[in-house]
Amino acid sequence: MKKALILGIALSLALACKKDVEEKTKNAINEGGKAVEETADKVVDEVSAHFEDSRGCKLELSEDLKNKGIGTGKFYIEKDTVTKKHNKLVIYLINDKNYKGAINFKVADKEGVEIGRTTHTADTKTGYQDILFDNRTDIEPKSTISIY
Repeated sequence: MKKALILGIALSLALACKKDVEEKTKNAINEGGKAVEETADKVVDEVSAHFEDSRGCKLELSEDLKNKGIGTGKFYIEKDTVTKKHNKLVIYLINDKNYKGAINFKVADKEGVEIGRTTHTADTKTGYQDILFDNRTDIEPKSTISIY
């Protein structure tokens, strides 16, 4: 009888431990799945950033151009294939009032030092525009692009 009681207690403990192990394993798998998902999201973000890279830059549009119906949408900076410098701004320009005329672009680095300037002639269409700076201009991360 004593042996049966000891065997019963041992079997009960084994079943209890099995459930605990199963639960811990299930939690570890779930945590691993979350880590894999987060890593995959980061990889997708990094790859996307390679193709469309704003370099952490910000746009500042003048009130004068806003009053003339000019607005901005998405933008990114492209690298010149020859010089390997980031000197091309691809920007979605919005032209709500059919403004025609010059639009000036000035780039300043994160310390506020001017590093490039160019002029673009606006037409009446809204859409993506390529703004090309001098091939020696290299738009640095966190630069400010003033549009006036």
